Amino acid sequence: MRINIKETLTKYKRVLLVARKPDADELKETARICGIGSIVIGIIGFIFYVISVIFGGA
Repeated sequence: MRINIKETLTKYKRVLLVARKPDADELKETARICGIGSIVIGIIGFIFYVISVIFGGA
């Protein structure tokens, strides 16, 4: 498997040219969604932990 460095750098350059900096509202919305996702995953993990303590005797 060969990696063509020139082609890869060209692709990276194209992505950087198309990318843009998010505005404040978009950044807040993304942070809110990520925060909600983290909380949901934490709650699910805590529920699994409680179930394992109750039934598994961990």
